[in-house]
Amino acid sequence: MRRSLSAAALGVALAAGALVVPSATASVTVDSPDISVTNTKAHLDQFQTIANNNGGNRYTGRTGYKASADWVKAKLDAAGFTTTLQQFSTSAGTSYNVIAEWPFGDANHVVMTGSHLDSVSAGPGINDNGSGSAGVLETALTYAASGQTPKNRLRFGFWGAEELGLLGSKYYVNNLPAAERDKIELYMNFDMIASPNPGYFIYDDNAAGNGARDDLKAYFTSKNVQTEYIDVQGRSDHAAFRSLGLPTAGTFSGAEEIKSSAQATKWGGSANVAFDKCYHRACDTNTNLDLTSLDRQIDAIGHMVWNYAQKDYGSGPPPGGSNLLANPGFESGAVNWTGTSGVVTNSTSKPARTGSWKAWLQGNGNTSTENTGQSVAIPAAATAATLSFWIRIDTAETTTSTVYDTVKVQVVDGGTTTTLATYSNLNKNTTYTEKTFNLLAYKGKTVTVKFLGAEDSSLQTSFVVDDAAVTVP
Repeated sequence: MRRSLSAAALGVALAAGALVVPSATASVTVDSPDISVTNTKAHLDQFQTIANNNGGNRYTGRTGYKASADWVKAKLDAAGFTTTLQQFSTSAGTSYNVIAEWPFGDANHVVMTGSHLDSVSAGPGINDNGSGSAGVLETALTYAASGQTPKNRLRFGFWGAEELGLLGSKYYVNNLPAAERDKIELYMNFDMIASPNPGYFIYDDNAAGNGARDDLKAYFTSKNVQTEYIDVQGRSDHAAFRSLGLPTAGTFSGAEEIKSSAQATKWGGSANVAFDKCYHRACDTNTNLDLTSLDRQIDAIGHMVWNYAQKDYGSGPPPGGSNLLANPGFESGAVNWTGTSGVVTNSTSKPARTGSWKAWLQGNGNTSTENTGQSVAIPAAATAATLSFWIRIDTAETTTSTVYDTVKVQVVDGGTTTTLATYSNLNKNTTYTEKTFNLLAYKGKTVTVKFLGAEDSSLQTSFVVDDAAVTVP
């Protein structure tokens, strides 16, 4: 964190009604992964070791910062990210941003998460901001290992020279072409999230990001953690994104400001003591941490990344993309689709998502299987290939724990059939939801995209598919 926020500014935020009281009716029903605090703490121990081996700090222009950037990049490389070490000059010497992109999802809709990686020269900077960097890193690694296929493109930034005036994030934003800036749907920033006398603050300084701000509030409320909105006055790396009018959000556990008695009652810890008494000092080491705060904050990062990865920023092929499927909305009947007769239908018993036709698999209430599919050639020169479709599932099954009826999403490549996903009566949802899968592994091949349904001897489940696409840029 670059500059201090005055106690007066905190008071203004509180006086303005920024105190958030958990609502008894608030609920969060979307995915909330458990990001490992053990792994995150291990990353912080590594940052401490790097500082110990390099003069006690990880300051821009010094060997400790470059070693930190190289180590983070190596971890992301090994997990399958496409990474870049972006070099730029500062008054203290050369610095670097580490940019990591998960190479799946729609590159026209980018959800970005970041933190600053550098410390001040006085110490190793383990809370400020090893904590945010370790949390963002562990979230990225966990997502890579999760098997998730994002709808949107996920990008992670680890900024250099924040302590010199937010230089790394400014350099990144200023060197993005305008068309690339326009693809960023949200930037989330995490700067100091394990303060030893912690608070739970949510950025409230950018109206464009109020949706994400409110999602963070709802998440913490669902975990019975009270929060306060705070105007961080452009003091961290979200400021460069905010200046472009982009939505931003983030969290903060407090710096040198003094925790009030009311805040100590709400959050625990010590009143009339700084949130982080080692802020910008040599004692900001790996013993200067509250692991409960760290654990809660990294789970909040994971919650936001998981859910904004799947946020619908607009359906259909991305600008400049093309759909390789013929008759993708089934409006010409079964033309170009092969499989069980009658699956492609305009029956009014089940609604189409658009138009009148759709593929309706199962719904028979007896032992049966049905399928439909289409052959598609994915160009050898493709840089991305995405299967997407919308599905509606209704069922007469009443169980909440037993799978009776299924539909499988498959790719048939010669004699090899790969199941990308299986949905069942347990996934019932009477509104259409969009699913996306990466098909880049099949570039240069002609494969069949197939939907295969199976039903047991009683109680129907209907799997209705519409508006399918295999999209390439």
